[in-house]
Amino acid sequence: MADVNAVPIPGFDSFGLHADILRAIAAQGYTQPTPIQAQAIPVVLSGRDVMGAAQTGTGKTASFSLPIIQRLLPDANTSASPARHPVRALILTPTRELADQVADNVRSYAAHTPLRNTVVFGGVDMNPQKDALRRGVEILIATPGRLLDHVEQKTVNLSQVKMLVLDEADRMLDMGFLPDLQRILNLLPKQRQTLLFSATFSNDIKKLASSYLTNPVTIEVARRNATADTVEQVVYEVDEDDKRAAVVQILNERDLKQVIVFVNSKIGASRLARQLERDGVVTAAIHGDKSQNERMQALEAFKQGGIRALVATDVAARGLDISDLPGVINYDLPYNAEDYVHRIGRTGRAGASGVALSLCAPDERKQLVEIEKLIKRELKRGELVMERRSRSREDRGDRGDRYERSERGERSERGDRHSRHDGGLRAGRSGGSPAPRRVRPEDEFFYKPYEPSPSAGDSQRDSRASHDSAAPTAFGVPSEKAPKRQVAALLAGFPRKAGS
Repeated sequence: MADVNAVPIPGFDSFGLHADILRAIAAQGYTQPTPIQAQAIPVVLSGRDVMGAAQTGTGKTASFSLPIIQRLLPDANTSASPARHPVRALILTPTRELADQVADNVRSYAAHTPLRNTVVFGGVDMNPQKDALRRGVEILIATPGRLLDHVEQKTVNLSQVKMLVLDEADRMLDMGFLPDLQRILNLLPKQRQTLLFSATFSNDIKKLASSYLTNPVTIEVARRNATADTVEQVVYEVDEDDKRAAVVQILNERDLKQVIVFVNSKIGASRLARQLERDGVVTAAIHGDKSQNERMQALEAFKQGGIRALVATDVAARGLDISDLPGVINYDLPYNAEDYVHRIGRTGRAGASGVALSLCAPDERKQLVEIEKLIKRELKRGELVMERRSRSREDRGDRGDRYERSERGERSERGDRHSRHDGGLRAGRSGGSPAPRRVRPEDEFFYKPYEPSPSAGDSQRDSRASHDSAAPTAFGVPSEKAPKRQVAALLAGFPRKAGS
């Protein structure tokens, strides 16, 4: 694999991009390419395969979408015939939100060209997607599960794909999409250009690249698993029961206008959102059990500034592109240390400053050690003076939520076909999880032994009597008063008749 060193580029016009593309770039307000764009765009334009390592927020989407549009322009036409608009570029993403955001970018960059594009992902009606595919598109953005749905229904043809992009490939592998990826790749022409982008170069990613990429150019714009220097990282050691109050206190003390709060489970996300709402924080939750419309509405409200705290699971928040986000809070430390890098990549994007604040309970110290080992630095310890408060029943009784179905993959989202959809794999903690602690009730009434009320025996007898009186006969008609059958008394046989 060849390596490319960073070379400063004066402007986008140095790449030889078409005037219509430069016009679209200018309309977006971009003037200088980012490091990943400066390195990747010339290589993609040359037709080489690419294996790129870049964190989110580095301009990665433009680094592949701009040269794709440029390379497809010779085939662009204004014909109304669907046959003149086959799928020539396929962009695969792990989640719906990322697919939608990539599609928005592609749509903007190709706005002044005849090229057609559309996006398909799960959780929404397939019929509008079918209509768009039947009309013909040159650039298709998709999640693996929904794309295979269209393949099965024969509403998409991938036989003319010339360019393939695997965006956030590491996340797709984490979510269990490898079988789906292999099936999709087998449907594509062997002669094609393949671009693989990942936040990390794990052994699995290298294996995938060696199988499907041909002599790729390796591009790395930052040290692997590095975190942005512009992001202040602080960890607070707090008890599990104090975490919710800690979030509210941090929001107020640091005067954070908006944050994404990361949790490890869908149930935990919904519960924390309700609790923060009761504390006066305008909050919304996004996770795999939310409908696509609910997730989109929450994201839009957050982007518009109507929501202060967006509580999210890792999968739901993957690929979110929210500019000028002040900070993120790790309510639960992630089970996978690499997820920490992805989480804090939501803030401090494109050189901006941000804060990444983590809450560490005593039983999460092992995860903290793994995170510090991965990023090769010790996180700064902060101190919170917690105000003591009476905790609600909901606060006290749900400590087991962090151990419930970790949502690194959300495989339940993937529909009836168990192997795929657009969510991912529910991966719980390895090695089992401790049972939730039972909370002792505070009312002494609950410690007393059971004592039947004085009328309990009478009511039970009345109930039996009414049941007997309504007993059906052999023909199914209840008798007014069924005769009682004689039964032997215990150890005594039948009672004797008087005088015998």
